[in-house]
Amino acid sequence: MAVVSNGTTIIDNGIFDSGVATGSLILIKSITASASASISFVNGTDGVVLDSTYKEYVFKFINIHPASNGNYKFQFNVSIDGGSNYNVAKTSTFYVAYHKEDDGELSLEYDTGYDLAQGTGFQPITSGVGGHVADENACGTLQIFNPSSTTFVKHYICSSNSSRGDFVGIFFQNIAGYANTESAVNAVQFNMSTGNIDDGIIKLYGVK
Repeated sequence: MAVVSNGTTIIDNGIFDSGVATGSLILIKSITASASASISFVNGTDGVVLDSTYKEYVFKFINIHPASNGNYKFQFNVSIDGGSNYNVAKTSTFYVAYHKEDDGELSLEYDTGYDLAQGTGFQPITSGVGGHVADENACGTLQIFNPSSTTFVKHYICSSNSSRGDFVGIFFQNIAGYANTESAVNAVQFNMSTGNIDDGIIKLYGVK
């Protein structure tokens, strides 16, 4: 579609296909969990692209349901050696808002139990997802910026929504931080803090 003003064509049809960034999401890989101990996206493996092709990558996780009963965290970590090790130091913040179904408890707070201060462990995405009720799950988005840079640290932003049966309500989490490395990040792994990912989908997109 062209943009025309007073009979003059300002932007012609197709111009945005000639190298001008439009912010389109390009689906790279979709993985469906099935009693999975972890889900990994490794550059150059099984069609995964996680390199300088895109300056921003977006993971969308949909209906992530844990296999084990209990309040277990959905979490991620990154690798600079193609997935041999997921242990990059990270510093982050973690805010959570929660609300019970019966309106008996609600709050917005910073949670020091889920942030990292140069921690090499997995970064929690949720403060918990119940597993003993079939409809309990987590959904959200994780953005990682310029992971292939060999100059800058790798910033990430995540928003997630999760339900917990022990709480009988909803949790909304906002997480932001950076992987403190000048090496290229070339793999990302997701898992549960305990047990498997019983069900759910994780999709990887590049931002054009």
